[in-house]
Amino acid sequence: MEKRPLTHLALGALVALASLTACKDEKAAAPAPAPAAAPAPAAAAPLKAAFIYVGPVGDAGWSFAQDQGRKEAAAKFGDKVVTSYVEKVPEGPDAERVIRDLVAQGNKMIFATSFGYMDAMVKVAKDFPDVYFEHATGYQTAPNLRVYEGRFYEGAYLAGIVAGKMTKTNTLGFVASFPIPEVLRNINAYTLGAQSVNPKVKTKVVWVNAWFDPPKETEAAQSLMNQGADILLQNTDSTAVLQAAERAGKYAFGWDSDMSAFAPKAHLGSCVLRWGVYYEKAFRDALDKTWKPEVTKWGVKEGMTDFVKVADFLPADVKKAVEDAKEGLKNGTVSVFKGPIVDNTGKEVLAKDAPADDKWRGEVAFYVKGVEGKVPSGK
Repeated sequence: MEKRPLTHLALGALVALASLTACKDEKAAAPAPAPAAAPAPAAAAPLKAAFIYVGPVGDAGWSFAQDQGRKEAAAKFGDKVVTSYVEKVPEGPDAERVIRDLVAQGNKMIFATSFGYMDAMVKVAKDFPDVYFEHATGYQTAPNLRVYEGRFYEGAYLAGIVAGKMTKTNTLGFVASFPIPEVLRNINAYTLGAQSVNPKVKTKVVWVNAWFDPPKETEAAQSLMNQGADILLQNTDSTAVLQAAERAGKYAFGWDSDMSAFAPKAHLGSCVLRWGVYYEKAFRDALDKTWKPEVTKWGVKEGMTDFVKVADFLPADVKKAVEDAKEGLKNGTVSVFKGPIVDNTGKEVLAKDAPADDKWRGEVAFYVKGVEGKVPSGK
């Protein structure tokens, strides 16, 4: 039988079928698409921390030093920590309002940097258990509230050594803020430091009942100099006392920060606190979830307390005495409050060889022998 040739229609059908088969084979051979990449984990939100200051950050004193510490510590953590501050917050009821507002803004760490904020911090901390509260110079703690302070009295003691060696009248002056243990420790340490090199020294005190009030500080400084004081120290936050001393041709010290530039002829040295040392620890504790309520008190040994910018014009023996005492504070061979200590009424307040622990230091309510007058009631 004769084979019939393929028609054009049949040939087209075969070509189409072959093409379809080839397409199916190509699809079967195509590799499976790669799985979609998993989304990158979201970056952890930064720790938001807020600070409240009792004075202006430009005071060159306490609040200035606190703010310098904030910035230094935060810089070490990059974008992991975001900080802010509110300055010139009065101690008392207004502080509570400010603290609550800072929590409402999403801050998970609050630093209250003055003693008078204590009641407000205790109250607000109870209402926000998921926020870390840090209080400078206080004494009350809670599960989410802890306390920190510098051993400022160590710096005052070193200043006293300089004053004891440099005084011509054997009368020192101290401009004091409030009659609380923190301030009384500094007055006493200043006097004890001076007496360690000059037993004839006596100290006169004028209270201004303010942390930052330049006119009052100036008036107090002048009053002390009128009474024969030729070297002044203060527990207030401005440069007023140092500048008043320079105008009168007397000597004085910087407090809280290096104040040498404000009165170079009068400046003998500055008692400083390096707050950044502690703030770095606080940020790390919060970020690492190792934060716990505790009381931290650091001094010369830990690098938080220091006496800086010792005047170039001081005699070599004065400089050596300060350096030797500073080294002793670091290695434990020098103790500011070492018994026997007698108050200015003749009462023994610390027996010979008795330890001056933090409990004892926290209850100081007296002047040591050599400080004139009576401690105000504070009422």
